[in-house]
Amino acid sequence: MHKFSFVPYCVVALVVVVLFSGGTRTAEAVTCDVSELSPCMAAITSPKPPSTTCCSKLKEQKPCFCQYLKNPTIKQFVDTPRAKKIASTCGVEYPQC
Repeated sequence: MHKFSFVPYCVVALVVVVLFSGGTRTAEAVTCDVSELSPCMAAITSPKPPSTTCCSKLKEQKPCFCQYLKNPTIKQFVDTPRAKKIASTCGVEYPQC
């Protein structure tokens, strides 16, 4: 059994707060705001499967994935084997940017 540290939760929370304060818009109708993915935190930080809400948000934010991957602060959370597995579980294709 893995022992989870409190530090990753703090880092994730900090990233969400920082990014929530400055959402970026794309030319599409989707507002690219990584805080919209907060329903996925439980699945990212633990072995829990993604919730229905998480999967809905992943599908909604899919047009923003390449933008998130270009941001080094966000990339460290969305470009991981766990994040890719969550996307796959939700039926969301992981982008090739």
